[in-house]
Amino acid sequence: MRKILMIIGIAGCMAATSCTVDGYVTDQPTEVVYERGVAPGAGYVWIDGDWVWSGGSYRWRNGYWGHPRAGRTWERGHWDHTARGYHWNRGHWR
Repeated sequence: MRKILMIIGIAGCMAATSCTVDGYVTDQPTEVVYERGVAPGAGYVWIDGDWVWSGGSYRWRNGYWGHPRAGRTWERGHWDHTARGYHWNRGHWR
């Protein structure tokens, strides 16, 4: 029984990671400009918008106000240019 559960768990992890693969594009999308509005309360930090790989291309997802993570800072996403094209490195907590 344990072997079966382990195999199912490994297969699930493999399926989940294959769904999150990012891609490359030949042209870097233009910078998106939008207003972020006022923080909903004290203690919120702005989480920048991000490019999300979906259906063979990048789509913009607007930023939002969120709660900071203790002892961490938000690092903005950025584009890298490689021999394969442009690739978006998502923002993350560092």
